Amino acid sequence: MEKRKLGSEGLEVSAIGLGCMGMSEFYGEGDEAESIATIHRALEVGVNFLDTADMYGPWTNEELVGRAIADRRDQVVLATKFGIRRGDDPRDRHVDGRPEYVRESIDGSLKRLGVDHVDLYYQHRVDKTVPIEETVGAMAELVEAGKVRYLGLSEASAESIRKANSVHPISALQTEFSLFERGASDKVIPTLRELGIGFVPYSPLGRGFLTGRFRSGADFGSGDFREHDPRMSQENMAANMAIVEAIEDLASRHDVSPAQMAIAWVLAQGDDFVPIPGTKKVSRLEENAAAAEVSLSDEELASLDALPRPQGDRYANMASIDE
Repeated sequence: MEKRKLGSEGLEVSAIGLGCMGMSEFYGEGDEAESIATIHRALEVGVNFLDTADMYGPWTNEELVGRAIADRRDQVVLATKFGIRRGDDPRDRHVDGRPEYVRESIDGSLKRLGVDHVDLYYQHRVDKTVPIEETVGAMAELVEAGKVRYLGLSEASAESIRKANSVHPISALQTEFSLFERGASDKVIPTLRELGIGFVPYSPLGRGFLTGRFRSGADFGSGDFREHDPRMSQENMAANMAIVEAIEDLASRHDVSPAQMAIAWVLAQGDDFVPIPGTKKVSRLEENAAAAEVSLSDEELASLDALPRPQGDRYANMASIDE
């Protein structure tokens, strides 16, 4: 597996990472044994960049990842996040970027993960009530203390990225990006490249839609949050199938899966892009990792670039996104 650099501080990771969120929540029932096997297989095929967060589960995803890597920590580039607080009701969540919460959060994550440091620590969402300079200042203290090696942001605007980077170098920004969501192209990605910050696209498969496995809402299992995704409503899904069909057509010509084609397009955007497709199955992990071998011509990339933007909002409630 090819390695790629994120930022200018020395962080190097596999060209494709593994998003672990769905192993514990949001995409239906999980299977811990299969999830741990998936993490182990990822490391075997060279996918060493694991992504989790304290709020996934909540709390339980870090514990799962910790169990999976307990005897192989030195093989892993471990990323986690803080900043979204959850209550007893799964819908009860709010953003917290206070410096004291930063310090509290890292200690909880280290304990759950069973490690003495994390390699990349993200602010999960920007707290609009706390100057980001204060939040990142507290994050920088964690680097000095040896609890964190590199700093990242998630779903931050170009303005917030600039402010954060003025306090401490930011190595990576994580934001949704795929042929199903290209909003970061307008302002965020040019800012990252100006500042020398790496880009970690999450949901590079459009929350699974670009795989072609979902043709209607009936294809989602119980407890799957995509039932409420505006872009996957009955009306919008029908319109958005044109994107999937174009990907399927090109994938068939390369004798690869639609998922591999969608990831290959993201990888082709630049060596500063490291997508983290999520899965909880070994077979899907192997399929996704093989996308690194897909090569696209300039003409093929242009044809994918020209695909229409999806119909419908990205989230039912966009209030937590820093814009």
